Amino acid sequence: MTTATSAGTARRTALPRPYLLWLAGAQAGLLGDAALSFALGWAASGYGGGAAGLVLTAVTVPRTVLVLLGGAVADRFGARRVMLVGDAVMLVVTAALALAVAGGRGAPLWLLVGAAVVTGAVDAFHLPASGSMPRRLVPADRLPRALALRQAGGQCAVLLGAPLGGLLVAGGGLAGAAAADAVSFAVVLLVLLRVRPDREGPGPAPAAAPVGLLREAGAGVRLALGDPLLRAALLLTGAAAGALLPVVSLLGPLLARAHGWAAGTAGLVTAGQAAGVLAVAAAVAWRGGLPRPGVGAAAGLCTASAGTVLLALSGGPGAAVVGSTVVGLGSGLFACHLGPLVLGGAPNSHLSRVQALLTLVQSLALVLSTGLLGTAADATGAVPPALLCALATGAAGLAALATPVLRRA
Repeated sequence: MTTATSAGTARRTALPRPYLLWLAGAQAGLLGDAALSFALGWAASGYGGGAAGLVLTAVTVPRTVLVLLGGAVADRFGARRVMLVGDAVMLVVTAALALAVAGGRGAPLWLLVGAAVVTGAVDAFHLPASGSMPRRLVPADRLPRALALRQAGGQCAVLLGAPLGGLLVAGGGLAGAAAADAVSFAVVLLVLLRVRPDREGPGPAPAAAPVGLLREAGAGVRLALGDPLLRAALLLTGAAAGALLPVVSLLGPLLARAHGWAAGTAGLVTAGQAAGVLAVAAAVAWRGGLPRPGVGAAAGLCTASAGTVLLALSGGPGAAVVGSTVVGLGSGLFACHLGPLVLGGAPNSHLSRVQALLTLVQSLALVLSTGLLGTAADATGAVPPALLCALATGAAGLAALATPVLRRA
């Protein structure tokens, strides 16, 4: 059998049933979360923009502060156990929220902020554990397809979550959205009770002198920064999060307003980016990724850079949609190839801690760049910051190609 035939056979090998079952449950949970997130934001917006920002911040801050600790907990006690506890807590919280605002009673701001804080804190433990599950359930040769399928499902949840949340709020208010999310957490719990990863167990037995969780979290950071491949991948992830993610979410709407386009047109620009990500994720899930994932990730950044230039300089809606679609194609190419590098390069004992560090790098880069780009757009208009993002994204892609550990990965 030739090498090409063997590769084709590997690409067509079915993903493990336990992974597909877990992924189905996880996607149900993501859809419920997206719907509730919309509902919470909508309810908070009734108190004004400051209150809406407060609720969003109440989710982000505990998630960012606690995520490294969450990764250490998942590696010590097992990712599945941490996810079971987190989903059980969120089932209770969302059910209680639904009961508290049932019957048309308005949600006081303190209740919205409290629900947001709990959600962010649970995310800090749940996200690293969930991020490590594909490695625990899928053989290494099928990991790129597994992660691409998860990427496609996550993008679908983002696309459908806001409309679903709007329908639930219209039909049953915040209580309806919270009840639906509680049902989704119940589904996830049932799935997790059925799925038992082969590589689930916690890390190595502790030494005679127990090591604290904070020191274990620090050990995860030291391992990732000391490994040439993981270090390069994390730096590339930070560059992509800071220079690429705000293009469509922040600068796209600002460009649309500068051109005098309607909100529907701005929505089409965002949809173009989502369609591009979905197209690449579906292709990788079906056929597999490129033989050299580092080159694929770098090519994705260069492609997204070209799309950002087209979006920034577009004079009409059609060109803007094409530009955002190219940005989505590049984003999907980057994510579907860098994800397996990071997850596959982490040792079994540090899977969740490396995922926690990845989440932290993305969050910090996005928070910093969003504020700076928004300020720059107020001063100069949206075009110069968008072109700056294109330059930074392209430079990151070329730097990745020039980095031997990424180019040869």
